[in-house]
Amino acid sequence: MPAELKQIVAVAIVDDLAQPTKLLAARRNRPEALAGLWEFPGGKVEPGESEVEAVRRELREELGVQLRLGAPIPGPHPQGWQLNEKAAMRMWFAQITDGEPATLDGHDQLSWLELDDQVGEVVDWIPADAPIVAACLAQARSGSQQ
Repeated sequence: MPAELKQIVAVAIVDDLAQPTKLLAARRNRPEALAGLWEFPGGKVEPGESEVEAVRRELREELGVQLRLGAPIPGPHPQGWQLNEKAAMRMWFAQITDGEPATLDGHDQLSWLELDDQVGEVVDWIPADAPIVAACLAQARSGSQQ
């Protein structure tokens, strides 16, 4: 049986969980190999922390916002979406409930993207996030993001 992967958590922040039309993307400023590529904001689950606690903490640290979590965005791996040989990412839809998103840590730019067929092409997504972008769009279109 394969070893458990490091658990990462992230969110697909949309403008409205009930009727999403925009998706917030964040451009990485580190490490060098990923700088300039776009991703879903989030980070590692720390020891003793639940996945939900981790995603809320990460979004406070990275963007300075509070969130309402929506539906999970299930991946093909038991731990969500496998990012590489060492880590997998669990994802949720989310809506900002407090704060204005800012590039506080890990990012140098934020952009609200139209949640349409072009969402996967208008910015250079981190390759591991590209299939998640497509899954977000499909799930939002099916109306199961709340």
